[in-house]
Formats: sequence, structure tokens, C-alpha cells
Amino acid sequence: MPRTRNRLIAAARRSMLQRSELHRRLDVARAAFRPGALVDRGKYRIGEAVDDTAHAVQEQFRNNRLPIAIAAAAGVAWLLREPIKEHAPRLVQKIQDLAADVADHFRSADEPADEHDIEIVEEEDEAVR
Repeated sequence: MPRTRNRLIAAARRSMLQRSELHRRLDVARAAFRPGALVDRGKYRIGEAVDDTAHAVQEQFRNNRLPIAIAAAAGVAWLLREPIKEHAPRLVQKIQDLAADVADHFRSADEPADEHDIEIVEEEDEAVR
């Protein structure tokens, strides 16, 4: 009978240890699934993913500066294509007027202006439209 009693006591001890371990695990799981804990874990994982992504982008930009800069400039030009189409002819005309004013400023008073060159530039401007 003493062996059976010792076995029962040992089984009861194991049962209490297992129960306490289950309660501890349940408390840990309960704490892990609290909304605040889930949000914190999500923020941490998103932060890590953003950090990893930023590091990878930084490395790629360091290794390929020129192609990425060209692609970025092309992307910005594509995004602004409608305003560029609208304002480009006026800008070209202003640049041509400015160039003509500078040329007139430096041209001597006795030298006549070359009207043929100005007409060619105007015709090219019409072709752009």
C-alpha cells in the first residue's frame, strides 16, 4: 500500500505541475491575444518590414544611381504630361523671345536682322503643336 500511496502523491504532484504549467501558458496566450498586444506586435513587424525594405532600396539606389534617377525623372515627366503639353508651347515661345532679345542686344546697330532664321524657328514651333 505505501507504494500505491507514493504513486498517487507523485501523480498528484505531476498533475498540479501540469495544471500550473497549463495556467501559465494560458495566461501567456491570453496576454498575447489582447488587442493592445496584437497591435504592438503588428507595429513591430511592420516597422521591421519597412526598415528591411528601406535598407534594400537604399542599397539598390547606391548600386544603380543613374538608371534609377533617369527612371524617376521619366516617371515625374509622365505624371506631369498634361500640364507639360499645355504649358510647353508658351514656354518655348518665351525662350525664343528671350533668345531673340539677347541676340538683338549683342547685334550691332548697322547689321540687319536675319528674318529668314526667325521664320524657320516659328515654323518649327508650329510643327510641335
